[in-house]
Amino acid sequence: MKIGVLGLGKMGSRIALKLADGGHGVVAWNRTQEAAKALKLENPKIEISNSINEVIQNLPEPSILWLMLPAGDATQSVLDEASKYLKKGDIVIDGGNAYFKDTEKRYQNFKEKGIEYLGIGVSGGILAPKNGFPLMAGGSKKAYENIKPLLETLSKPNGGYDYFGEGGAGHFVKMVHNGIEYGIMQSFGEGFEVLEKSSYKFDLLKVARLWQKGTIISGFLADRASDALSENPDLSGILGVIDESGEARWTVEEAKKEGVRVEIIERSLEYRRRSKTDTKIQNSFTAKMVAALRNAFGGHSVKKK
Repeated sequence: MKIGVLGLGKMGSRIALKLADGGHGVVAWNRTQEAAKALKLENPKIEISNSINEVIQNLPEPSILWLMLPAGDATQSVLDEASKYLKKGDIVIDGGNAYFKDTEKRYQNFKEKGIEYLGIGVSGGILAPKNGFPLMAGGSKKAYENIKPLLETLSKPNGGYDYFGEGGAGHFVKMVHNGIEYGIMQSFGEGFEVLEKSSYKFDLLKVARLWQKGTIISGFLADRASDALSENPDLSGILGVIDESGEARWTVEEAKKEGVRVEIIERSLEYRRRSKTDTKIQNSFTAKMVAALRNAFGGHSVKKK
């Protein structure tokens, strides 16, 4: 298949490369040309366009666009521009961490124009190109069936994909996934601080490496804890300032509407907010570990002391 990829940040560039390496045609665009030029160096087969209109002109019909942009105004701005050139039957995919209600509105608006719209939650972080992307799709079922060859390529070798319903369903599933992620990461941080403060003077890397080997908490985040401690055993020089990108907050808001208590997610979200101003939290091993985990799996920046 041939697809246009709009937005070449950490995830967008990796999606473009994995699709191109998998034999698909890729036409890429980014607001700044530096990212586009860097991508071209990695895979010369990728076509670089100077405008969104040029991307669409270089695609067969129906055109398929995959957006990997920050949620909110950045995504809406590109959608508004693309709408000028899209035709009935074209497919638009938003792979960013969009608010599911925004996706719902966009799905309905594009449906009225005869354009197939998908909101796909993308997980797996910066390791997904190697491991395979987990992809949570919602929106047009017709479009989902059409782009399965792309999803198959992106999910190889150990990722996966599925369709969860119309409108914002896919982004709703990804929202809750990220809310759960907050609670798990907080637990890792707290547990390692209990070990770090112990009179036993544990070798935390040794603990992390053993916990990777079939324990109940083994898995992706345990592996990233081992990575982080391998690189910086005592997390020295890190300031535990932890950003929150919206999904946990949206999860808490929806849970309250549904009458569901999400105490762990809510408290982990509040902890991140307090980390912005509370120096005691910033200097705690818990906050440093959460910050280091975010960097290890997502490439998120870490503040230094």
